[in-house]
Amino acid sequence: MAETLTILERLVAFDTESAKSNLGLVSDAEAYLASHGVDYVKVANALGDKATLFATIGPKIEGGVVLSGHTDVVPVEGQAWSGDPFKLRRENDRVFGRGTCDMKGFDALCLAMIAEFQEARLMRPIHIMLSYDEEVGCQGALDTIARLGRDLPRPGAAIAGEPTAMQVADAHKSIATYQTLVHGKEAHSARPQLGASAIEAACKLLAELYRFADAIKTTTEPRFDPPYSTVHVGTIHGGTARNILAKDCVFQWEFRGLPDVPQNSALDRLNACAADIVNPNLRIETQIEVEVPGLAAAPGSVAERLALKAARAEHATTAPFASEAGQFQKAGISAVVCGPGSIAQAHQPDEYVEIAQLEAGIAFMRGLAAQLT
Repeated sequence: MAETLTILERLVAFDTESAKSNLGLVSDAEAYLASHGVDYVKVANALGDKATLFATIGPKIEGGVVLSGHTDVVPVEGQAWSGDPFKLRRENDRVFGRGTCDMKGFDALCLAMIAEFQEARLMRPIHIMLSYDEEVGCQGALDTIARLGRDLPRPGAAIAGEPTAMQVADAHKSIATYQTLVHGKEAHSARPQLGASAIEAACKLLAELYRFADAIKTTTEPRFDPPYSTVHVGTIHGGTARNILAKDCVFQWEFRGLPDVPQNSALDRLNACAADIVNPNLRIETQIEVEVPGLAAAPGSVAERLALKAARAEHATTAPFASEAGQFQKAGISAVVCGPGSIAQAHQPDEYVEIAQLEAGIAFMRGLAAQLT
């Protein structure tokens, strides 16, 4: 625990908001890995200002488990913190700081356990993956996942350490986010036939999305809350004046689908509606921002068996958020979600993780290592 808190203090001190580089933290983690003689690969992004670390403890063979964490955090601007969000602060049985819950607490656990993993004489490897840009669409894990089984060892299971209060989640919804732009033609509102209102067309599209949202509520999975797929429109902007037909209108929206619901189903519905809006003065385009696949339950999978035994639990639950676990599963690697802290504390001012959760995380890691010896 002392080592976990020491590492967590260092990790929190790095301001790794997703819009910023994570290379300072990566460099610190590299030094820590090197001090323990751990081999690792650094996978940089296209710009070279961010990187994912993939480290291996134990034999360099196929199988084993990858513990997947991310290094980026959400912004603190505009939040009322009681202290410096990038300075670890302990009060009684909680430690506060940006990322303590989501999810530098898990990252610190992974690193702090390296010495015990090395002493465990593992028959199958434990990999540690620390990625970037998870908070903006799980982008930083993709390049590394694509290399598993090629020039990096392919694990048999993946555990994404998002905050689940150390409960094993074997399923989560997908998420896809979009920006739809409607381009019209300006005209005086007294003679609307001379133009085309981008706002009017956008309203038709929005109405169709919400009709679709109502329709898909009939497809349910009781393990989720809510038990159906959802559509949400978060922002809409358009027009210049009350008496001018809007030249442009843009709205941002998302679809969160049950694991067995096609991820592009809402987009297909919107595109079909757009195709029915025939006007030479209108143009509609939708940009895909983020697509993170859902995690489908796979009872009895390698990841579920390992995680449930390590957590000393009998049943798995579901996660209310998307994670890179779905990306591992899409790549053919069994995956679950399990990590310390509550999602209710994530992204909040005075974010914290309880010491008891970190203790449970240590016990989980030890239980996992015991199964791989």
